[in-house]
Amino acid sequence: MKKIIALLFLLILLVAAGAAYYGYELLYGDAVKDAPNADKHELFIATGATYVQVLDSLKKKKVLKSVWAFNEIAQRMNYPNKIYPGRYFVPNNMSNRALVQLLRSGKQTPYRFTINNIRTKGQLISHVSQVLETDSVELTALLNDTMYLENKGFTPNNIVSAFMSDTYEFNWNTNAKQFVERMLKEYKRFWNKAREQQAKARNLTTLQLVTLASIVEEETAKMDEMPKVAGVYYNRLKKDWPLQADPTVKFAVGDFTIKRILLKHLEIDSPYNTYKNIGLPPGPIRIPSKKAIEAVLQPTQHKYMYFCAKEDFSGYHNFATTLAQHNINAKKYQRELNRRKIK
Repeated sequence: MKKIIALLFLLILLVAAGAAYYGYELLYGDAVKDAPNADKHELFIATGATYVQVLDSLKKKKVLKSVWAFNEIAQRMNYPNKIYPGRYFVPNNMSNRALVQLLRSGKQTPYRFTINNIRTKGQLISHVSQVLETDSVELTALLNDTMYLENKGFTPNNIVSAFMSDTYEFNWNTNAKQFVERMLKEYKRFWNKAREQQAKARNLTTLQLVTLASIVEEETAKMDEMPKVAGVYYNRLKKDWPLQADPTVKFAVGDFTIKRILLKHLEIDSPYNTYKNIGLPPGPIRIPSKKAIEAVLQPTQHKYMYFCAKEDFSGYHNFATTLAQHNINAKKYQRELNRRKIK
């Protein structure tokens, strides 16, 4: 009888030990599968997502070894009532407890988001909505909301000026207004008193200066030439000449692939046609780099009134003080265009 009792007691201990081990494994054992060709999974939880939707995302991403085990721990830790949206990196072999702690903490991994080489508002909206949760329809509406922009000191035409070319960190679940408000802060941070004074010394507002910088950068990709090109435009502005900037005509036409500006292009009726209108257009024709802005803040002082792309296609330009010399330079370039059969 004593042997039977002892065996039953031992059996109970073994069952208890097994249950304890099972419970430990459930909590602290490896619960996350190995991500394909990576050491972690990238998981997105949308704004307003329910617990069921989170489970569905975990299933689709094939993150968990056992959805049932995760659910057991999630329920015990009250995760269904503490869901935070965002982008989360889930390391391979993470435990269920650690995973739930991560998700319910809201400590997501932000995106390093770069704004660069963007010409139009539409391109900006598309770029942002492809990387962040930001809704493209909401962002479009906000960037065309005259009253909202007026309160911020902008218009639908020049709001692109607020988006400084740089790399930023954004949480994935950033909405349209949060994105714009953040960029407005970055704009104000860049335009400190020193830079504002530099712009004022050039008789330009900061918005006008960004517009001029956008033209300069479209004219030349050579950083060392930008101050010289800026100097030509300042000389023209001082004499109330039309800027006659080909990139503004391309912007007005809506075709940046144009190699030659023809008479038909110059006839377009647009405030961005700087062959027809004197002064700066109503807004930038691209988001300029900070180097382009600095070049316009500190232009080269000279007497050049004209410039034309060099015939060697180096990306640099020939500069001239007279129209006669400019015409000679222009013919050299046009001859090379013809030789290369570029239309």
